[in-house]
Amino acid sequence: MKKQIITVALGISSMVSFAQKKELRAVEKALKNNDYATAITAIKSVEPLIANADDKYKSMFYFLKGKAFAGKKDYTKASEAFVKLFNFNKTTGKDRYTSEARPILNKMLQEVSNEAVDLYNNKKDYKAAAEKFYLTYKLSPKDTLFAFNAAVSAQQAKDYDTALKYYRELQNIGYTGVQTQYLATNKSTGRVENMGSKSQSDLMVKTGKYIKPEVKVTESQVHNIAKNIALILKEQGKTEEAINAMEEARKANPKDMDLIFSQAQIYSELKRMDKFGELMKEAISLRPNDPMLYYNLGVVNFNQGKIEEAKNYYKKAIELKPDYSDAYMNLAVAILDKEKAIVDEMNENMTNFKKYDELALKQKGVYREALPYLEKADKLNRKEQTVKTLMSIYEVLEMTDKVNEYKDLYKSMKK
Repeated sequence: MKKQIITVALGISSMVSFAQKKELRAVEKALKNNDYATAITAIKSVEPLIANADDKYKSMFYFLKGKAFAGKKDYTKASEAFVKLFNFNKTTGKDRYTSEARPILNKMLQEVSNEAVDLYNNKKDYKAAAEKFYLTYKLSPKDTLFAFNAAVSAQQAKDYDTALKYYRELQNIGYTGVQTQYLATNKSTGRVENMGSKSQSDLMVKTGKYIKPEVKVTESQVHNIAKNIALILKEQGKTEEAINAMEEARKANPKDMDLIFSQAQIYSELKRMDKFGELMKEAISLRPNDPMLYYNLGVVNFNQGKIEEAKNYYKKAIELKPDYSDAYMNLAVAILDKEKAIVDEMNENMTNFKKYDELALKQKGVYREALPYLEKADKLNRKEQTVKTLMSIYEVLEMTDKVNEYKDLYKSMKK
């Protein structure tokens, strides 16, 4: 009885093997005729039998499946089949069909990546570009830059759910974006080109066709990813989630200045200037000689009505950066802030000539205090606004020559 059972089992095995072989040959025949639809139909019919197939038939199945879907331009399913082929070959220690599959996969990769770049740069179809960049990443998972490009493209398309999904996937795989580039200058065109590797760079320089070899390490994108996740969440109205996302990012890198600035930007956009100010102070503790940080604190304090504190921060920014035109301008604005109260009091004393004249002298004193900072701002970065403001101040201070000079200047700028 036992012998009979074994014989039946062997018979079933032979039938399965025969069916696999027959169907796979049918796939091959269809592919030779570029009849991808028939090939895919045959693939689907044999797929349930593959789990019990011999190793050689499994490899053959994955290869033919990838080739059939590649011909049908269904690159997602094609790449999945080829990846299964490569992984299966690793487990068996055999290298069946790898040499035939690689060129097909590389051709798909080139085609899809070129299409993605064209959609992004030329057609400005960011949604479609995101899909193609992500597909390129799936075709070649080691090329994680394409996943980052997919996230950026989706964000550009305002497809926030997709962008969020891609950015979080980048975080999960530990993507940093840091790359070592081996660059050299093409002697005939003068263009700097990426050689791909040090050995290739050395080789091309030896030919004499390339000069000035250099190694460049790209910046990390970790802070940009965290910032973009937070910005998307904020855009979706998920304010607390946005703040939490940035807090989480900073836990791993508490002294990362880019993350501090990104978090500050979030608070600025949420109009939470108290938190913005706290982060600027934190940044100053890490970078005490950065004039921009003091300038930002000046803006925060001015908006909170802390005028003297604002003036001190602007002065510190100027001390660190003597040509900081915006700091000079804002310092002048802070000084002129007390003019409003003087003008209000002048309006209340229109008939009290003595008091009015005293207030007018006080107003002129404010103008004289602000004047050197306004003049410096105008000298460093002349704008219509600085010229108009100076013209008005010169008029109040009865500086006739300056009034005429700036009137002519203002007219020429208006033209």
